[in-house]
Amino acid sequence: MAEQQQEQQIRVRLPKKEENEILGIIEQMLGASRVRVRCLDGKTRLGRIPGRLKNRIWVREGDIVIVKPWEVQGDQKCDIIWRYTKTQVEWLKRKGYLDELL
Repeated sequence: MAEQQQEQQIRVRLPKKEENEILGIIEQMLGASRVRVRCLDGKTRLGRIPGRLKNRIWVREGDIVIVKPWEVQGDQKCDIIWRYTKTQVEWLKRKGYLDELL
């Protein structure tokens, strides 16, 4: 019997442009829930991991994340709102979302 290859359906959350969300990669862990993030728009921001995410996700250097720049000091600071898993990152690479970032 021929073996069927079933591609697992992957649900990937994409950044919402209308909410000013941007893809980024974590460059450095700074401690106290702070990270340095290189964003898709070419800026490096100080990212903050909010308390509601701190206990749910584990963020490491090299992770691909969605960030939301602050209303004030938006060019320097942001909040991390989503971290992608390895399979989601592979999907993003295949679809071309990470071409400018990596």
